[in-house]
Amino acid sequence: MKNIMTKTPPNTHTNQLKPANAFVWSQDLDSATANVETHPFGPVLPHDATVMMMGSFPPTADKWAMRFHYPNFHNDMWRIYGLVFYDDADYFRVGDEKRFDPDRIRDFMFERGIASCPTVVQAIRETGNASDKFLTVVTPIALDNILTQVPKVKTLFTTGGKATEVLLHMLDEPPIKSKYPKTNQHIVFPYKAQRTDNSTKSDNHGLTLYRLPSTSRAYPLALDKKVAAYKAFFKKVGKL
Repeated sequence: MKNIMTKTPPNTHTNQLKPANAFVWSQDLDSATANVETHPFGPVLPHDATVMMMGSFPPTADKWAMRFHYPNFHNDMWRIYGLVFYDDADYFRVGDEKRFDPDRIRDFMFERGIASCPTVVQAIRETGNASDKFLTVVTPIALDNILTQVPKVKTLFTTGGKATEVLLHMLDEPPIKSKYPKTNQHIVFPYKAQRTDNSTKSDNHGLTLYRLPSTSRAYPLALDKKVAAYKAFFKKVGKL
């Protein structure tokens, strides 16, 4: 897997006044294979963020209800956030429409200091759908670059197995799969930043990695239990 993002994308969401749906990755990406797709949404990086949510890859565009992270209206991510923080599953919904409001979501993330960044920049869908099980990672995120933009982040949390796997493979000594954190567990994440000359690693970030339940309805866990897991996590990291 390549990890080649070395500069800040011009439309990264580091400015709260910037539109939520405009983004172009600024890196030399692999386009030699016709089936390689590039992640359509850029990271949301409030400078004062202390936690960062990290998923893998969105569904195909025909499943999008908005141009923002977790765009499928039937994915429960933004319902869970609404219930956790406002006791309202429809807090981020646009009236009675089957979509959520990306600007309202992004404004909330800036207000609460919660960053969001994909772990996968480019991938191949081996079966043409959103299943992580059949997702081949071509280019993972360059975590060094992201962490420099959110210097207060000490906690990462993933929303599924693929994102967890991608992050753990960035470690100098990736754990074996049996040692991966299970859902609702966490581990110390001894990530060391890559120096600009790519020769050595230094600057241990002292991160903690939590694995939370997938918000996909394909994941076999009741919504109220997912909400409870996210609420417990956000309380633990001081967001509630």
